[in-house]
Amino acid sequence: MASVSKTLAILGLFFMSPVIIPIVVLGGVFYDIFNSELPPGIEQPLKLRLFHSLMITALLSGKILAKLGICSDFSLLRVVLDGVPPWRDSKLLIKDLKVDEVPLRIYQPKWPPTGKRRGILYFHGGAGTFGSIRAFERICRHIAKKCNSVVVSVGYRLAPEHPYPGQYFDCLNATLYFMRNLEEYHVDPALIIIGGDSCGANFATVICQILLNGRDLPKVRAQVLFYPGLQGLDFYLPSYQQNASVPILFRKLVIYFCCRYLNKDPSLLEDVLQSCHVPESMRQKYKKWVSADIVPDEFKVRGYVPHKSTCYKPQVHEAIKEILAGTFSPLLAEDSIICQLPEAFIVTCEFDVLRDDGLLYKRRLEDNGVPVTWYHSESGFHGILAFFGYGIFSFVSGKRIMDNTVNYINNL
Repeated sequence: MASVSKTLAILGLFFMSPVIIPIVVLGGVFYDIFNSELPPGIEQPLKLRLFHSLMITALLSGKILAKLGICSDFSLLRVVLDGVPPWRDSKLLIKDLKVDEVPLRIYQPKWPPTGKRRGILYFHGGAGTFGSIRAFERICRHIAKKCNSVVVSVGYRLAPEHPYPGQYFDCLNATLYFMRNLEEYHVDPALIIIGGDSCGANFATVICQILLNGRDLPKVRAQVLFYPGLQGLDFYLPSYQQNASVPILFRKLVIYFCCRYLNKDPSLLEDVLQSCHVPESMRQKYKKWVSADIVPDEFKVRGYVPHKSTCYKPQVHEAIKEILAGTFSPLLAEDSIICQLPEAFIVTCEFDVLRDDGLLYKRRLEDNGVPVTWYHSESGFHGILAFFGYGIFSFVSGKRIMDNTVNYINNL
């Protein structure tokens, strides 16, 4: 009821303020025009510009609403990005429940199973601060039907209201519930898949690492990761430079969301961007895993300038050291952990600041003998799957990503 009241308050304010609406919308449009870059080859740039303008408008409006004491600055963004709920699906049985106060939505095909089904846990994206089960409803329905699988979408609680690292505990508890109740859902314990997009892919990676210690639990069959964010060590990798101003996720916005997610002061942004939070000893230790030198040369052709070392600031490290922790940066896990992980399906997008996180993780898994199936969307951008299933508002590259994902899952 509280979220409904917030939504009504937000909409009421805007409907009563016809002068504010066009001003804020124009502000979002002009911000996009003067600050974003749409490189040649990116899919449907005008459509992307429209969506990005709406997102910026929601962010700007949220800040106004927060100053007026109406709601938090993320409230309107969450409403906008929740999307439009789809029609009822006659082919699926959809059930909502809560596990330790965490909402789950479980999708099961209605047709009788010929045998035990796959079980797929899905953690949505949204920087840990927005996104919802509803926002990714179409993806989960699609996978449940096309892969004849039971899909569990996890509505982990959002920061900053629910502080980090609570999101990982929510995802872990949901996973443990599902693994301990497989018989109820007619799921094969040998065919459990854990996946997600963006920060949700980060959660999936961490949960797979944690479950390595679960001796009494089924072994995860595969991890499915859509454009994952996996490290807070280096924000000057080639993809961060090339796509710094490409919608929908600017480089500075990544760090801003990281600060909000960790409940840290956003004024740290510039220092973190310059890697002032990383001690030299840590930089040297992890350069074998996180370095532009490891990124294949074909991903540097759009321009890359090696980043000069910057002065380490101990106070910055102390203020935001969580960004280098194993949960936030699972790419930094030791080889002894990486080599035990399940095989992976990794999706990267060319026009995405997080592209190289996925490439580096792919390399680490392969170097440790873990099979990887990789799909690279040459015209895709970060967050493209959020538009999947919306007809003319969708992107062709998003459909291709889902087609390849379905093929991968069905071949397990």
